[in-house]
Amino acid sequence: MTGISRAGLSRRGMLVGATAAAVGAVGLRSAAAAGPAVAADVSEADRTPVEFTWWGNHAWQIRSGEAVVLTDPWLTRFHTGTYSPEGADPATKLEVKPRVIDRYVSTADAILVHHGHYDHLPDVPYIARKTKATVLGNESHLNLLRSLRAPADQLSQVTGGEYLPFDGFTVEVYKSLHSCGGSRHQFAFPGTRPGAVPAKPQTIADLVEGGTLAYVLTIGGLRILSLSTAGFDPGALKDLQVDVVLAAPGGEPGVTDRLLQTLAPVKTVIATHWDDFDKPLDKPAVDWGGLKKLEASVAAADPKPDFVVVDHLKSVTL
Repeated sequence: MTGISRAGLSRRGMLVGATAAAVGAVGLRSAAAAGPAVAADVSEADRTPVEFTWWGNHAWQIRSGEAVVLTDPWLTRFHTGTYSPEGADPATKLEVKPRVIDRYVSTADAILVHHGHYDHLPDVPYIARKTKATVLGNESHLNLLRSLRAPADQLSQVTGGEYLPFDGFTVEVYKSLHSCGGSRHQFAFPGTRPGAVPAKPQTIADLVEGGTLAYVLTIGGLRILSLSTAGFDPGALKDLQVDVVLAAPGGEPGVTDRLLQTLAPVKTVIATHWDDFDKPLDKPAVDWGGLKKLEASVAAADPKPDFVVVDHLKSVTL
């Protein structure tokens, strides 16, 4: 579809503008910060509203009270041809546009890097310097960030299995997988960057995937599973209890079906990484073709989660 004609929300949320006040949610199973993969009912009195603001692709600002967490914050858009019949041009030069970033990004406590591709990583060094946020990523991600002049003292290397308490939220780290597709089951720009810091990346091909991570963010009494692609590690996520999943379309046939069968029953699925990021961020999002398939997969789950679609620069509060 082109743009968004519906909010896709239920009694548990309402679509609001990016600067609107937070609104409480009803009836979501939540978890206290007691340790990895442990969910417990939290009374509504103990819940604080959690606002999800979408900056396109897998760039989310997640806020509850004073705590702010960013996922793969990439707001600088430049033409790559990624969703054209020809595909992305590997020689596309990397760009960072501080004026665009400054328009939307003001503060953050943590930045969660899921993988190293050009539509996830390039703005992180600038945003880290601006916000002084702690940046989580694996060895390859952090080496790429060092090569892009990210502040070294803010980088925290993780591999999967970590449980990290912050002021106002906790982060659990899980090993994950990038989605793949086609007859040879491939994805763009594979590879890792262990050991020495590489030369400064100049083109989108220089930003390799570098391994993929998933995160569970517990904030405001909600447990949120953040997946940057349709891929996932079923062994790592088996029977994981979360309230909200940021789920991306694409990948191998039926992958989202398998995700929802792997997790414990989930109340809410929020669509992520479904827009053609060659299109402007300040215009309605344009579906690259996977959104309806993702919605159908969620609708087929038993029990059926709520399916939430947020437009560019808009927010949903749970």
